[in-house]
Amino acid sequence: MIRAVLFDLDGTLYDRDEVVLKVAHEQFDTFKDRLRGLDRDQLIARTLELDDHGYARRADVYRALLADKPVDAALAADLEKHFWDCYCRHCVQPADTVRTLEALRAAGKKLGVITNGPVEWQSRKLRTLGLADYFDDVIISDAVGIAKPDARIFNLALERLGVEAAESMYVGDHPQIDIAGARAAGLRAVWKRVPYWSMTSEDVLVVDRLSEIQVRLKADTTE
Repeated sequence: MIRAVLFDLDGTLYDRDEVVLKVAHEQFDTFKDRLRGLDRDQLIARTLELDDHGYARRADVYRALLADKPVDAALAADLEKHFWDCYCRHCVQPADTVRTLEALRAAGKKLGVITNGPVEWQSRKLRTLGLADYFDDVIISDAVGIAKPDARIFNLALERLGVEAAESMYVGDHPQIDIAGARAAGLRAVWKRVPYWSMTSEDVLVVDRLSEIQVRLKADTTE
């Protein structure tokens, strides 16, 4: 029986790419005078490509974006600062996520987050999304000195929640960092399907919406 459900943050509990797209549009509007002569749609599409769904450094994104462009030398740094300043303003609480977390808590499940990244930034996202209070524990790689897919960060979460791997589920969007990492630590892995990565393992539960998790857990208890 599953007693604990743990989640990745970016791309799983909310649509990070959607937020980055909104930020990119705001940046073009904010810096349009300094981006004069550049095609808006092409620039925004290139920003998303370089972002690599959060796995690229922001400074590298803007340096590559503006390479060989007729812009002032300070623009890349200004865009990077603006990104951090306005990102959370575009984070909107996902209704399906909230419904799922409320249903899981009502069912008596322990809830946790395991996310890679800086403590202040990841904590701020959870607060802005209005999700922080739903979790019994949040583990951020920067705080513990271990990052996914290292099995130790999953084991630490299990220890802090007081559950065993066999009675725990981890939900994430990245096939290697989330799914392979969770499986290596002995947790049941659930892939939150995204269009930009693929999952080939037949032993992984796949969901398109987080609310499908609760349905599957109910089915498991009646089988």
